[in-house]
Amino acid sequence: MSTFLTQARSRVRPLLPARADIVVMSRNPRRDLLAGLTVAVVALPLALGFGVSSGLGAEAGLATAVVAGALAAVFGGSNLQVSGPTGAMTVVLVPIVAEHGPGGVLTVGLLAGLILIALALARAGKYMRYIPAPVVEGFALGIACVIGLQQIPNALGVAEPEGERVLIVAWHAVEEFAASPNWSALALAAGVAIIMLAGARWRPTVPFSIVAVSAATLVAQLFHLDAAAPIGELPSGLPAPSFGFLGASTLGSLMAPAFAVAALAALESLLSATVADGMTVGQQHDPDKELFGQGIANLAAPLFGGVPATAAIARTAVNVRSGASSRLAALSHAAVLALIVFAAAPLVSKIPLAALAGVLVATAIRMVEAGSLRAMAGATRSDAVVLVLTAVTTLALDLVQAVVIGLLAAGTLALRAVARQARLDQVDIRADLPGEHSDEEHALLAEHIVAYRIDGPLFFAGAHRFLLELSEVADVRVVILRMSRITTMDATGALVLKDAIGKLDRRGIAVMISGMRPGQVRVLESTGLLEPLRREGRVYSTTPEAIAGARAHLQVAGVLPAVPARPAVPEEASR
Repeated sequence: MSTFLTQARSRVRPLLPARADIVVMSRNPRRDLLAGLTVAVVALPLALGFGVSSGLGAEAGLATAVVAGALAAVFGGSNLQVSGPTGAMTVVLVPIVAEHGPGGVLTVGLLAGLILIALALARAGKYMRYIPAPVVEGFALGIACVIGLQQIPNALGVAEPEGERVLIVAWHAVEEFAASPNWSALALAAGVAIIMLAGARWRPTVPFSIVAVSAATLVAQLFHLDAAAPIGELPSGLPAPSFGFLGASTLGSLMAPAFAVAALAALESLLSATVADGMTVGQQHDPDKELFGQGIANLAAPLFGGVPATAAIARTAVNVRSGASSRLAALSHAAVLALIVFAAAPLVSKIPLAALAGVLVATAIRMVEAGSLRAMAGATRSDAVVLVLTAVTTLALDLVQAVVIGLLAAGTLALRAVARQARLDQVDIRADLPGEHSDEEHALLAEHIVAYRIDGPLFFAGAHRFLLELSEVADVRVVILRMSRITTMDATGALVLKDAIGKLDRRGIAVMISGMRPGQVRVLESTGLLEPLRREGRVYSTTPEAIAGARAHLQVAGVLPAVPARPAVPEEASR
């Protein structure tokens, strides 16, 4: 028992906050506090908007930003990360709300938190770096499209039509708007989006989202735009810990959504942390610690009625650009949002839904990095295919399925590219002939002996193409296979090689093998290929030895006249 506790402590201790984190927070407190205030101003409309989009209401978005934002800042693995509700997470939550209700979202959040903590304890953070860039870019593009389409009902001022597919819901909303136009809601949404997009190009450091939302709220109040519905009453403070979760009987049906939420939280958080590292000098996040911090945040947020959270790339970027250097910035961002919840809930509740829709539409547009998309699409045809496929499946299916399909496509295309590197090249045997030979003897040997060098990998993805090439060898008496340049070989490659040698044997063509590596020997022995070849004396260390063996075979067969044995070339000769 004591050994188990010791191992558990050794696993958990590196994931907990360290004294060094507190020391860093005390270096530039003023700059970090100002950065936190700036991020809070940017985060407020986003938290409200994503809360509304999730189906749990604006108060759920605020609770998530405050609780998850603070805990992820304390326990996370990045000094600069800012966490809270995000558009990508909202996309996953909408079908959960539709099927299981708010209690399902809260339960999924708890389960996802436990899964993230388990991933952190298993030290799984380092594996996220293997996700290809086209998958990430296609994923981001698909999310941006989904977020934008989700805002169409609120931007048009119509009740959200029923349905699970965002494209169908958006189309029904457009039809309803065409039947009964709500121009005031559309004007507010378009105005907010235009101000944010134009302002970001004019003065990137100014939080135009709060300016635009404030102006839209003021216009709606002054002109009594009843068609521009407000977000509704907010509690004047964080909700008390809530336990409106689903029972144990429903946990089985929620495990798949929980894994989806956890996978998305891990992916988006580690991607955001990587982006933050790239924007600074000397910062390096701890991926396992980041997963642990997101797990703690997702365990706590549902207790206060919050939705599952993840790190937010946009808010993290604002934090870095505002001069943040420690976790104090993210903590102060959460504190400012909490202060707004306590002191300004009546004012916040008057913000029109159409204004928040404009914020999220602008956010979706800014998520699309045109330069990165052009670079990925122009790199290789495979990268373009993976990017488009991931984006389309994100829009048509769901986010986790999109990532899985993108990874499978990227892996398949990568294997195809690697398999194409394998070559079967005929090589001249004259340079490796032992001793001196006349032109007539050279011609006679070349007539009956052919040597091939296998370059590259010989594995399942390209082995059958190799079999086809080798089986079509010209009609000779001996084939020498030079194997020293095979980079990797699996069981499929070995079986295909065995099959090809068997086909050549049935045609009366003897196969000699030279230059095998230890790893190849093990694989070929497992298929039963080496034993008969060794028994018949067809396995050699070097190519000159294999040629000498081929000459001896031809002499025994009566194809070549018997001649005195010639000295063999030392083993260091070319293979």
